[in-house]
Amino acid sequence: MPVPLRKQLIVFDLDETLSLSKTPIDKEMAGLLKKLLARYKVSVISGGLWEQMRTQLVAPLLECDTPLENLFIFPTCGACFYTHHDGGWVCVYENMFTQEEKKKIFDAFDKALPEAHFAYPKKLYGELIEDRGTQVTFSAFGQRAPLAIKSKWDPDMAKRKHIIEKLVKYIPEFEIRAGGSTSIDVTIQGIDKAYGVRQMETHLKIPRHAILFIGDRLHPGGNDYPVKELGVQCRSVRGPEDTKMLVRSFL
Repeated sequence: MPVPLRKQLIVFDLDETLSLSKTPIDKEMAGLLKKLLARYKVSVISGGLWEQMRTQLVAPLLECDTPLENLFIFPTCGACFYTHHDGGWVCVYENMFTQEEKKKIFDAFDKALPEAHFAYPKKLYGELIEDRGTQVTFSAFGQRAPLAIKSKWDPDMAKRKHIIEKLVKYIPEFEIRAGGSTSIDVTIQGIDKAYGVRQMETHLKIPRHAILFIGDRLHPGGNDYPVKELGVQCRSVRGPEDTKMLVRSFL
């Protein structure tokens, strides 16, 4: 079904929507996004850091000479916002944790993981719990773990739901959601992808009814689900190949 012409902004999740987890978008996806950006404003919102999104999304787009003025990037579930202006990227806002807040979150993980009987891996691929400034993220095998390992660990999110149940006891004042394949994201209360979409409405001056969101975790408990609860029109995909078919239908 093509996007109605009244849609002004198309919003994408990144991992498992535009690309496989923590991998750059492929050339075909970059080419499709280039064409899409010529016709629509496009936002990408992810639990990942700005630096990760530059590698995963921006660099492949630059390789195919994509104009970036219509691209708006919301890292760490919308806790910050970057826009392209005068040939460079500008941070519009950034909701940073205090040192005290970060310590409380790390301490909560130290208590919750043993209580949830989390089996610490023998090998970590990066940090188990990462300070992203605007977000603290737990990844069961580390952020750089191979897809083959990550995809098998918690496909139904049951393990992460159990950990989150324990975390909530210690840090009920924060937003806690499962993200990606093995991650749990903690942000300031009220900051999730719905918050990011509301910021898009404000900063881009686009009404909610003119926004379409595309993601792979629109089910209850998924980190895309808050956007659906917000009342934004959403389309669910099962991976990048699904997304490519959808984008082709828009063009």
